[in-house]
Amino acid sequence: MPYAMEGLPQQVTIYEVGPRDGLQNESAVVPVEVKAEFIHRLADAGHKVIEATSFVHPDWVPQLADAGELLARLRRKPGVRYPVLVPNLRGLDRALELQADEIAVFASATETFAAKNLNRSLESQFEMFEPVVARALDNGLKVRAYVSMCFGDPWEGPTPVRQVVEVGERLLGLGCHELSLGDTIGVGTPGHVTALIDAFRTPERLAVHFHDTYGQALSNTLAALRAGVTTVDASTGGIGGCPYAESATGNLATEDLVWMLQGLGIETGLDLGKLVSTSVWLAELLGRPSPSRVVQALSKG
Repeated sequence: MPYAMEGLPQQVTIYEVGPRDGLQNESAVVPVEVKAEFIHRLADAGHKVIEATSFVHPDWVPQLADAGELLARLRRKPGVRYPVLVPNLRGLDRALELQADEIAVFASATETFAAKNLNRSLESQFEMFEPVVARALDNGLKVRAYVSMCFGDPWEGPTPVRQVVEVGERLLGLGCHELSLGDTIGVGTPGHVTALIDAFRTPERLAVHFHDTYGQALSNTLAALRAGVTTVDASTGGIGGCPYAESATGNLATEDLVWMLQGLGIETGLDLGKLVSTSVWLAELLGRPSPSRVVQALSKG
């Protein structure tokens, strides 16, 4: 029986990142037919947004080198969005060729991570994003922007709230429809989450992307919902992390998030049983148990 709390939304959109952010951090390359089946299972479980893949150079992320073949294999379910991450204009060209209708770009809130992940400075990263966003919008695509290291950076320490807001507002100003605030190394806490979201003028355009390094992902999500956010990134089974930050552990597990939201009476449109079955299936293929506590609890026996 659900027990509602005041100040929370009635419905939350779960932005599923498992096929992209989850699988990109696996040591082994998952066969393309398995990736396609994974996405089809997620759509069948009720997901309306599934980030399918990324058009990055295969030398950077070899796990996603089959992005083109994967999109060609997909049976796109009506009403489901399949965004793809693109790092530059070349990636956007490939996405357009394969009829992607939504993309995402990936920015940094800190100088060091911008250099390590994008080979750019904090300022010059916008020179890369501006033409990508402009061309995508001209072609009728929606554009999401991720900002990483929003709460802390392993090289620089805590990230100033004002610095995150400046980066985020510039991305929204380019025409991005949504901004995902990433706790890449999982150091955020609920008070910090609330302060950051409150510092933005448009919380309704924000999403949150938490990693569970210190066990704070669910409590941080609850804080974000109280602050007005209604879109939460999550990864089926809790797989994933960040290949460019060794201290980053798994993403918030979709099943753990759904369990909490169902208990609060918040609608997600997802079938928890199908999600758990999918995670068990994927864990067997990956050769290790799912880190999701809900998957572990519901799949026993």
